[in-house]
Amino acid sequence: MTYRSCATDTPEFSRRVAENQRQLKNHLHDAYDYIVCGSGTSGSVVAGRLAENLNLRVLLIEAGGSDDVPGVTDAGAWFTNLGTERDWQFQAQPNPHLNDRAIPLSMGKVLGGGASINVMVWSRGHSSDWDYFASESGDPAWNYASTLATYRRIEDWQGTPDAMRRGTGGPVFIQPVPDPNPIAPAMLRAAGEQGMTIFDDQNGVMMEGPGGAALTNVCLENGRRRSIFRGYVYPLMAQPNLTVLTHTHVLRVLLEGKRAVGVEVFQDGKIRSFKARHEVVLSLGAFNTPKTLMLSGIGNARQLLRHAIPVVQDLPGVGQNYQDHIMVSGCIWEYEQPQAPRNNAGESTFLWKSEPDLDVPDIQTFLAELPIASAEVQAEFDPPAAAWSLLPGLVRPKSRGSVTLSSANPMDPLVIDSAALTEPEDVQALVRAVGLCREIGNSASLSSFVRREVMPGSMAGTQLETFVRNAASTVWHQSCTAKMGRDAFSVVDSQLRVYGIEGLRIADASIMPRVTTGNIMAPCVIIGERLGSLLTCRG
Repeated sequence: MTYRSCATDTPEFSRRVAENQRQLKNHLHDAYDYIVCGSGTSGSVVAGRLAENLNLRVLLIEAGGSDDVPGVTDAGAWFTNLGTERDWQFQAQPNPHLNDRAIPLSMGKVLGGGASINVMVWSRGHSSDWDYFASESGDPAWNYASTLATYRRIEDWQGTPDAMRRGTGGPVFIQPVPDPNPIAPAMLRAAGEQGMTIFDDQNGVMMEGPGGAALTNVCLENGRRRSIFRGYVYPLMAQPNLTVLTHTHVLRVLLEGKRAVGVEVFQDGKIRSFKARHEVVLSLGAFNTPKTLMLSGIGNARQLLRHAIPVVQDLPGVGQNYQDHIMVSGCIWEYEQPQAPRNNAGESTFLWKSEPDLDVPDIQTFLAELPIASAEVQAEFDPPAAAWSLLPGLVRPKSRGSVTLSSANPMDPLVIDSAALTEPEDVQALVRAVGLCREIGNSASLSSFVRREVMPGSMAGTQLETFVRNAASTVWHQSCTAKMGRDAFSVVDSQLRVYGIEGLRIADASIMPRVTTGNIMAPCVIIGERLGSLLTCRG
């Protein structure tokens, strides 16, 4: 497939896609060669790679609707999707370690999933992440060298050439933020004063060592989002072998004995089934993938029996090992002179170590060119609209949560125990990260952008810990609930096959043994590419 040469942005191609998909939906088949459940980042990659073979009939199922709306296409409007119909609007249980707050956990419910509503940052993960994946799975195909080769193949990198680490001509358009707000390079200078190396590229060398600071890599062009769905699936939607079914909710996997043979869905107010001749792929995300497994009889036997769900495969790790990046939403400065946000409003970042003796970075901070605060600290400090934020986040959390069923009804909400900040080391790392952000935000390099520090101010001890717990929020990197590995709590093997079940694989952030360092869109593309290569090699 030739990606950038495809005239997929034209009204004529859009008309062809709409007509083809209308015909395909009016003549749905009872069986397809492959069924991919979920059009998020990994699912889009898998479906796109499969559909390149015109001899394969592929069904891609999505619970949400069209991505052709301004909230998705306009890069600067990403935050307007939160809390809308394009957001699953999950919510964690009240957490005593967050002062009994029940934090919202947004996740994309739209064609393209999270990559249609996220901040568009391309962060490939630290080299040590991928070597850890290889160690846990026992498969060198997951190591950094293998992953780097895949990144070179799929990227269409617009920045400074780097033949060893960056690629061009692939389906993923990436560039350093163009024409950034002046505050973004000023933040880099301030980070440099704290001893950080300033890199030309957020990825590459920076993600192989102790960290550093850089302008962000983004998947946007001319102010418009370049989503993974638009790179992998949309160019193929005029083909006769790819059906993209929206507003369709996957209820459970259909099993014959211990083989997946299809899925049961809720569509247009009715329940219907589709069969899969070869395999079913779950790409429903860190919440809905374990939910669908459990509703299908795959999970912890005692929990399933509690809800009168017949046990097909006892896998105690389903829904366990939940991880997320937690950030402090509340380090805010009022602008000396108001500055309009540019690009994705988050144009610079740094990865650093909360303690100098750590081997790899454990915190990441983003500049936000607008005030971002949790509801609790927002009410206490009342930041002005003309303000900017530093958002320190924990990228190597030690806390582990869980996802469990509330009932056997597929439409009932999940019980999500985020367990955020249950481990004292996580709290202390964020406390130190807030201190570092205050030094950067109050530095001479940023003084021309500062009228005053709005919050937190010079807190210390238990007062600062309380602030961190009140300001803690998700970075929307929910993951690890169906982990890849070889121990008793692993759910999939190195080829993403669900243990004990034939014809069923998982490709999304739930298979991560641990959450990667940085934003997870790019690693989810790798997960999709890995499964795509396995399935297409099979033929």
